[in-house]
Amino acid sequence: MRAPTGKDGKPDRRGVGLLAVLTLIGCAGSTARGSPLDPPPVTTGPLRVRVVYPPAQERNRFIRNGETVYADSSYLMPAVDSVFVFGSLGRGDAGLTVNGRPVEVYPTGAWLAWLPRPDGPEAQFRLVAWFGADTIRGTFSTRVAEPFSPPITAPWIDGISFSPTGDHWYRPGEGFRLSVRASAGDEVRAMLENGDTLRFRTASDPARGSGSEAARYTAWHVGRFGPDPGHVLSPNGRQPGGDPDWVTLEVIRWPDTTRLRWPLRVGVVEGPTLPMVRIDDDTARTGATDRVLAGRPVPFGTYHWFFPNGTIAAVSGRLNSQVRLQLSRQSVSWVDGADVIPLRPGTPPLNAVAGSMRLTEGSGSVILRVPLSERVPFRIDETERAVVLRLYGAAADMDWIRYRADDSLVRLVSFDQPAEDEVEIRVDLNQSVWGYRARWAGSELLLEIRKPPVIDPEQPFRGRRIVIDAGHPPGGSRGATGLTEAEVTLAVSTKLRDLLQARGAVVIMTRESAGPVTLIERTETAERVDAEILVSIHANALADGANPFVNSGTTVFYNRPRSIDLARGIQRALVRQFGSRDLGVARGDLHLARPTWMPAVLVEGLFMMIPEQEAVLAGEEGQWRYARGVVEGLGDFLRGRAGQNR
Repeated sequence: MRAPTGKDGKPDRRGVGLLAVLTLIGCAGSTARGSPLDPPPVTTGPLRVRVVYPPAQERNRFIRNGETVYADSSYLMPAVDSVFVFGSLGRGDAGLTVNGRPVEVYPTGAWLAWLPRPDGPEAQFRLVAWFGADTIRGTFSTRVAEPFSPPITAPWIDGISFSPTGDHWYRPGEGFRLSVRASAGDEVRAMLENGDTLRFRTASDPARGSGSEAARYTAWHVGRFGPDPGHVLSPNGRQPGGDPDWVTLEVIRWPDTTRLRWPLRVGVVEGPTLPMVRIDDDTARTGATDRVLAGRPVPFGTYHWFFPNGTIAAVSGRLNSQVRLQLSRQSVSWVDGADVIPLRPGTPPLNAVAGSMRLTEGSGSVILRVPLSERVPFRIDETERAVVLRLYGAAADMDWIRYRADDSLVRLVSFDQPAEDEVEIRVDLNQSVWGYRARWAGSELLLEIRKPPVIDPEQPFRGRRIVIDAGHPPGGSRGATGLTEAEVTLAVSTKLRDLLQARGAVVIMTRESAGPVTLIERTETAERVDAEILVSIHANALADGANPFVNSGTTVFYNRPRSIDLARGIQRALVRQFGSRDLGVARGDLHLARPTWMPAVLVEGLFMMIPEQEAVLAGEEGQWRYARGVVEGLGDFLRGRAGQNR
């Protein structure tokens, strides 16, 4: 999770004494608070300095009672104002300073320092650790991604601020925005290959001062820079052979001029019809994909569509590795260019017709069957009690809609034609949405809507089929003592399984050993066993530049609207269990929170990098609290749905 940066650069010691406010709940569903957790015993091993973050190379070692040696990190630290460094000393009664600042050492020997980033292209951290007469000294260094430093007098251009860059294809007459950072108050223009001049305007007000002050300049261009590069669908987006077409940017402050070539090549997608493609997220033929391609409203943006393999669409542009699908006259989606296969030139555009619909019975579901003349792109959205299907490149010709006589789930099916080539089908339900999925059967699109389970409010877990995902490996965060997130999540998930089974639930684990499991394997497990709920267990970390003493706590992520009540229930229960800072629930574009067939959440109980919270996650009682909090939140959600769907 990327938490917001703290308001100041100083440690907030209110976040240090977390264990002093931790409280115990006697059992799931109880709201009574018990006694706080006792701090762990003081570790008394040999004194040794270990830096866990930033990650170091193997020769990260320090000298005891002798001269300083340098330990290098392969990590590239961003140029932020303040940074955190953490690790362990091997014993909890030792002393430590980092760059001359005292750092608290937790009883486990773990430590976490939040301090100003050292100046220069290489940040150096001087560590001194001691216990009695035993002293270890060393300097840990890591490279810094320094920002552009402009000259004071001459006009200048920030060469890494060009936007856009690379290879771009647009429709004829389509305009696009160019942006660059350069010295304030100067004339900025681009010299096009055809001899035209494109003049830039200041987009941001620069601060008053010398020519070293920066400003953002923008321009709008319609047309092309050079000959049509063609081959918009080639694997790398480039025309085979030839040199790129360059634009030269000039910044003028008489009598000086600074010039720099803009790393950009622009082409036009021309022709009577747009190129057509077929979606296939397994062009490498590995067989290890989810057979769905994500689409985004903007290149490299948030996922917004999920196109099944075999979907046909037109292409109207490209931005480097991203291809723009023209879903309809008014709707576009950006996808990974490596996952589309060009169809024969001259393939006609989509002009599908959606025929009359009918509802049929599934296994624990109701299936809406939509006949179509072509496999068009589509999108599914949900409200509390409705599922909405939007078809692109299609028109509705629906004389009738056939219902099932004994259907207690579907209240009404209706359709609309909001645009000439878009159809919207709405399925209103008598109960809240529990899950749905869609698949093609020939050219017929099947929208399967899941029937909510029958829940006993007195015994809400009885018979519930719940998948517990122990997050990671691969990947995962690491605590100051070296404890891994994968170890914690498996320990918590095992306890959670035992609690749920004792309450009558059928529990399936995505992993029960230390071996790695892919994200796709985890969600496919939930689909394969027809899970009613998916909960993924994790422990959190922060991005560089965020103060860990004010930005750590508990949060639960959801993605689909139906899962927000589940996220809120678990969030409330965990905050009560841990006495932790409430970071709230959050919508996240996370793979384990995205499944549509069941409510799903990803839980970030505590932060691995905070010594006190790492100790809670490492201990048996802390792991049981984590598990009890999830059980309590699940129970609240199930009881709420039992009352809602009666």
